[in-house]
Amino acid sequence: MGLDDDAREYHRQTPPGKLEISTTKPTNTQRDLSLAYSPGVAAPCLDIADDPEQAYNYTAKGNLVGVISNGSAVLGLGNIGAQASKPVMEGKGVLFKRFADIDVFDVELDEADPEEIIKSVSMMEPTFGGINLEDIKAPECFEIEERLREEMDIPVFHDDQHGTAIISGAALVNAADISGKDLSELNIVFSGAGASAIATARFYVSLGAKKENITMCDSTGIITKKRADEVNEYKRQFARDVPEGDLADAMDGADVFVGLSIGGIVSQEMVQSMGDNPIIFAMANPDPEITYEDAKDARDDTVIMATGRSDYPNQVNNVLGFPFIFRGALDARATEINEEMKVAAARALADLSRQDVPDSVVKAYGDEPLQFGADYIIPKPLDPRVLFEVAPAVAQAAMDSGAARKELDIPTYTERLEARLGKSREMMRVVLNKAKADPKRVALAEGTDEKMIRAAYQLEEQGIAEPILIGNPNSILRTAEALGLEFDPTIANPRDDEWEHYADRLYELRRRKGLTRNEAADLIRRDSNYFASVMVESGDADAMLTGLTHHYPSALRPPLQVVGTADDADYAAGVYLLTFKNRVVFCADTTVNLDPDSEVLAEITKHTADLARSFNVEPRAAMLSYSNFGSVDNTGTRKPRDAVKLLHDDPEVDFPVDGEMQADTAVVEDILEGTYDFADLDEPANVLIFPNLESGNIGYKLLQRLGGAEAIGPMLVGMDKPVHVMQRGDEVKDIVNLAGVAVVDAQEEGN
Repeated sequence: MGLDDDAREYHRQTPPGKLEISTTKPTNTQRDLSLAYSPGVAAPCLDIADDPEQAYNYTAKGNLVGVISNGSAVLGLGNIGAQASKPVMEGKGVLFKRFADIDVFDVELDEADPEEIIKSVSMMEPTFGGINLEDIKAPECFEIEERLREEMDIPVFHDDQHGTAIISGAALVNAADISGKDLSELNIVFSGAGASAIATARFYVSLGAKKENITMCDSTGIITKKRADEVNEYKRQFARDVPEGDLADAMDGADVFVGLSIGGIVSQEMVQSMGDNPIIFAMANPDPEITYEDAKDARDDTVIMATGRSDYPNQVNNVLGFPFIFRGALDARATEINEEMKVAAARALADLSRQDVPDSVVKAYGDEPLQFGADYIIPKPLDPRVLFEVAPAVAQAAMDSGAARKELDIPTYTERLEARLGKSREMMRVVLNKAKADPKRVALAEGTDEKMIRAAYQLEEQGIAEPILIGNPNSILRTAEALGLEFDPTIANPRDDEWEHYADRLYELRRRKGLTRNEAADLIRRDSNYFASVMVESGDADAMLTGLTHHYPSALRPPLQVVGTADDADYAAGVYLLTFKNRVVFCADTTVNLDPDSEVLAEITKHTADLARSFNVEPRAAMLSYSNFGSVDNTGTRKPRDAVKLLHDDPEVDFPVDGEMQADTAVVEDILEGTYDFADLDEPANVLIFPNLESGNIGYKLLQRLGGAEAIGPMLVGMDKPVHVMQRGDEVKDIVNLAGVAVVDAQEEGN
């Protein structure tokens, strides 16, 4: 099947279309329904009648955008009419929800008269928190947006005009910087003079370009003063007092080409006629005005190229803008999306392009390196950071410009936005904020690895920890420079003579385990895990991370031999935090103990409960088995049962724990409250203790893969000093997260 047939099948699968309405409150009982509708709904209705602003507190208005079109200028399809445009508008709703968690009603109006469209949309103001106009042809779209902005007290945004302007504006800021050129001096040529081109030209002026340096060409040629009476009032704004000519004449000597017209109209000769290190934004879709390859091959100097296509670098994609602009505008309860808010969005995107790119984004785009430069001047659409970089910038601009009706604390707001990306981010934010309050020294054993270096940069940049990279300084510094990371990392080189005393300490600790002095010296020089372990054991670092390039058992062995377990622990254990939409659970042991007895299970439970509290979670522990409370009696079921007795008899245990119990008993409230109302757990368990390593490893992976949980870990508990062993191939964010956990461990140890 071709793409068209695949798309038809995608859209018509049951249920047809791409959107549905779902409830956000319980509707299981008669009381639920009486609260949702009659008679309970009367109270909020009357409150809103007294104070219309209460609609934002009692209804979905504050998170609801109307995507409205008459289908008169659908991208690539033209004037196909209102009903035929509905799949596009539903698709727009999908993007709003996917990228910014904004709900959408799509409204297709079978109307061509601008006056009737304005009247219809303005009457819907009580329904929506904002209006996204879409695929309405020029010049009518200008009048419709301008009038609606005047008449409505909620944000109105025509994405076809402003989306491309904002995204390409961010790209222009960075491209000018890379080219060593000033925005105010750029000679900019536009191919195309429709809604998007005019809005983009206006926006470039807002960013710092000079209007007198912009030349706009339509299908007839350069828009000159001589032609001013022939064009509409919107094109007339950019009429220049220059000789008449065509696009080729306009491009001669230009610094920037902006294409919002049709494919294939720019030749290599036209590119060759441009100024030094030209900037070319060929954004016609699906075929750009000149192909990426032809533009690059036309010159020997640096050509910074952007297109509207995803298969080339620097895709100018509107999805980088509208979801996050509306998110910030809605949350600040803005009355409009003004120029200051659009500029803030562009600047935030430009700044984000200069930051280290998450591994998840790199993987999503074929593992090709993504680093600020000519081939990476705007973020990728799938970069999750766009939400909590752009939306806060827009909200702040709304407040600064007087458009906001609600004051937001931006740091708190940013954390709320981050939580929208998943419960795991919300949980980690708790730990990372604790870490930032008192950063500790964290030794990164595999310090020459690119991911470790990137993690060290982020840890230092964000103030989470004081990273110590272990390895060859020349190798580390070369990699950092190649990655464009501007920082002065702390490096410990195991081959330097200053660390010779570590060999003495390792020999002292392991000489009665068969280790000679020469072997100790060799281990310190060549095995960074032993080096880092001694560094932590000696107090020269507060914590360590390892495991990125080692099998888990081999990475765990050195810290177990050198650092050892805590005074109150005989065993270490691996814990995974699994986050679901509205629930978190800690699973142990998932990585270390093959077949723990009841005493070990009890010890693991206590340490896992302590870990849960470091995440501000009050532990409720369940000892899991395949039986419930003695329904089966054998050696296997007695083990968790005996562990519960040990914990109940332990005066230090101040959290509820029960078992043995089946997994569904532990996590389903109805089972606990019904069949087993005698259980010590009043609520479902959030600490799940598995009877052996096999079940623990299988269990957490099934929850992660089939249950849709996000996993944080493994986190090592029971060690004498904070040590965490990662899984091979973890991403940079995993390293940063575990470093944060290690810092909090060290803080608590100090306390």
